[in-house]
Amino acid sequence: MEDCHPSAISDEERAARRAQRAKSRREKLRLRRRRQLLRLFPILIVCLVGVFWSSRSRAEPAREKAGRAVLSTRPLPEAAAPPYSASVSADTIHLDEAFSSEYAVLIDLTNGTILAEKAFDTVISPASMTKILTLLVAAEQVTNLDDTFTLTREITDYCYVNDCSVVGLEIGETVSIRELLYGTILSSGADAALGLAMYVSGSQEAFVEQMNAKLDELGLAETSHFTNCVGLYDKDHFCTVYDMAMILKAAMDNELCREILGARTYETAPTPYHPEGQVLSNWFLRKIEDHIPDDFAVIGAKTGYVAQSGNCAASCGVTASGAEYICVTGNAYSSWRAIYDHVELYKSYCSP
Repeated sequence: MEDCHPSAISDEERAARRAQRAKSRREKLRLRRRRQLLRLFPILIVCLVGVFWSSRSRAEPAREKAGRAVLSTRPLPEAAAPPYSASVSADTIHLDEAFSSEYAVLIDLTNGTILAEKAFDTVISPASMTKILTLLVAAEQVTNLDDTFTLTREITDYCYVNDCSVVGLEIGETVSIRELLYGTILSSGADAALGLAMYVSGSQEAFVEQMNAKLDELGLAETSHFTNCVGLYDKDHFCTVYDMAMILKAAMDNELCREILGARTYETAPTPYHPEGQVLSNWFLRKIEDHIPDDFAVIGAKTGYVAQSGNCAASCGVTASGAEYICVTGNAYSSWRAIYDHVELYKSYCSP
């Protein structure tokens, strides 16, 4: 059996020592907080004085404005309308479920009236219709269409990883800026679009900042925001079909963009990678012209598709009398259905 050694202090004395230590810790904490407050006191005084003078300086102009308001009865000017806009009217047709595409808008550009719509103000993923804005931002800044750009591995890797539609440019292939512009629209080429972004801004990120600045300039920033220049799905990459109609209108007002958006085909120059060049084609324009009346022409278009948006299309049409219309649809179940929906809207609501 082990020997039992009695404790050197009693339980009462042990408790008294614990209490004394606790009291000592509390006193040290109190003194530390007091020192901290003393150090902060001058700063608090300065802040309070600053707040006082700031509130006083704001109050003085307010009193002056109030005094002036008594002397002036002129109404405040109305806010300026966005540079590109269209509005519904009593005659606007609200399409029902019988119309196939989930989203649609048809706009008469002559008077800025929405002729027909279906959820036109609902935010969607614009898919490759995004490239209309890519084209517009690039076209406004490019000064030499014959300048060249050499494709990089960074671009081809991006296109491969994200399964993008491409022109088919190769690493090290040098092409003109004009061909990048056409390739962005006719082939919906992400390689061409990224080449434009790199050429104009040095990076896709910097170029996208310019795209969003353009949306703001067009008065569309409240319901549209882009995160890439090719149309990849992103929860923060969105607009409405109405926004896209206004983007297309702005692009059609640019002479170079209008030419490119209206081209059925374009033949590129030969390169060592494509010795015979390439023939680029706008599939939507070539197919829709077989289904519209002879007195109507579609003079610009761009399609798009990602799983989250279905088949989308934006087009501009003109009658024989010169009246122009913009049509944008979203979430059709096939690319042909998107074409037929545009045909239906143009035939039904656009006067010859």
